[in-house]
Amino acid sequence: MTANPLDDPFYYLNNFQRVLAWLTQRYADVLSVEEQRFIDDFIALPRPAQGLLVRMVMRKGLHFRHTKLRYAEIGDIADAVAPLLALGWVEEQACLSPVELFEVLLKPEILLCLGHLIGQPKARKSEWLQALSDQDGQPQPFRAWCPQLEERLYSLTVMGLCDRLRLMFFGNLYQDWSEFVLADLGIFVYEAVEFSAESRGLRSREDIDACVFLHECQQRFDASEPLEPIIARVHALELDNPWLERRRGKLLFQLGQHCERIGDFAQALSLYRGCTYPGARLRMIRVLERIGEYALALELGEAAAQAPQSAAERQALLRILPRLRRKLGGPPVARAVAREVERLDLHLPRVDPTLSVEYYVQAHLHDEAAPVHYVENSLVNSLFGLLCWPAIFAPLPGAFFHPFQRGPVDLLNEDFHDRRAELFAACFAELDDGRYRQTIRRRYAEKWGVQSPFVFWGALSEDLLDQALDCLPAEHLKHWFGRLLLDIKANRAGMPDLIQFWPQHKTYRMIEVKGPGDRLQDNQLRWLEFCHEHRMPVAVCYVQWAEQGA
Repeated sequence: MTANPLDDPFYYLNNFQRVLAWLTQRYADVLSVEEQRFIDDFIALPRPAQGLLVRMVMRKGLHFRHTKLRYAEIGDIADAVAPLLALGWVEEQACLSPVELFEVLLKPEILLCLGHLIGQPKARKSEWLQALSDQDGQPQPFRAWCPQLEERLYSLTVMGLCDRLRLMFFGNLYQDWSEFVLADLGIFVYEAVEFSAESRGLRSREDIDACVFLHECQQRFDASEPLEPIIARVHALELDNPWLERRRGKLLFQLGQHCERIGDFAQALSLYRGCTYPGARLRMIRVLERIGEYALALELGEAAAQAPQSAAERQALLRILPRLRRKLGGPPVARAVAREVERLDLHLPRVDPTLSVEYYVQAHLHDEAAPVHYVENSLVNSLFGLLCWPAIFAPLPGAFFHPFQRGPVDLLNEDFHDRRAELFAACFAELDDGRYRQTIRRRYAEKWGVQSPFVFWGALSEDLLDQALDCLPAEHLKHWFGRLLLDIKANRAGMPDLIQFWPQHKTYRMIEVKGPGDRLQDNQLRWLEFCHEHRMPVAVCYVQWAEQGA
């Protein structure tokens, strides 16, 4: 039996050492002198000092009271911290602002140490902080703030460096050290992907600095800091890494949307004009229309219609272009008549308002001979993910950077399919010769619970899988899967809510459910049109609630 990594009290230290070894092996050429020295000095530390530093790095904040650091495996904290103080990685005399001070004090301690400055003992903590700040409370060491408390405060000075190491390992700063623990506990299981020398997202020191820079700009934007300096800094950034350029494009797109919301349309246009992120061109057309620049909007819209970026853009342009032509004095253009879709109208009693409308329709239509499942986007995506597992998790350069990825980094890139065209073709070939049923069932058993960007394990069951493979024609699966690959971001959503099977006849019907006052969304309309085009059975069910006792 394999030993549980969490049985070792220094499990967290083992994980940190694993990261350092990974970085030493794969990022030695881009580590700064400071980072390399940190790794070398860390390896030379006594184990209690290593453990204490990692405990502090993995906790929230930068300031830690001596009495709050209690770890049986580390032992005496004063002994463990001494080497860290000597290296300057921890200090005792850091100056704390009032905000930082309040983060490490309890309310009774604030009254004891600062009551003479804040007054109003029954006020809220936020009011005390404001009172202290109003008195121009300058940063000073903990002991100067709180001489009544005979306690030492340790402040971490290497958190920024450790964050950069974490960034190099994960390729982002939203994943943290808890990933290791969740994997050790078996809560998250990741596909084992072979890593090559090219398997890293940050290829140079400039890439690392740019990634940190973009993260800082995002934080400033999220904190509602002034936009002009943020926009100028993001525009000035020069990148030759496509992965980072996409991140920069996404931030520019978010900044543009924000400028739209606050009515700064000139800035929004400027941002969208220099942005390659999907959807920026359509937003620019909408802004031009909004400010009355109909001719420019029409010119850009007609050019976009010649080569739409996505089905979503094509659908939006079909509404926008006739409207712009009318505003410019052109003749009215008749709207395309929506195709007829099978319609179901139900009046159902709503016994429990907390239950969804989909639940009521499922319960009403369900029959042992014709079971109904609430699947929404989960079933088609899962079948695709199981069949195409080898293509999705192919160890291509620039796809996987570390062992804790749910899917490839380039999943939403325009060339995702092209880079794996032969692999996907091999998977789709199984739909032609019938092997797909056995392959999907085998992968369902072998890969159960492994993280995937497509497979919804919680929504799958053996019964649902068997009914789907028996009743869904391979031709329809091939159409659905091909559409997914055309635009993964847009097309893995919007699928009908329910699916009903007739196992005896090996047929099915998909059902989109709409409650009172609800209407079809754009992505749902696109799926309905696609199903109609390929003669797939689909219906829209409109529900009205029946009055109780009527």
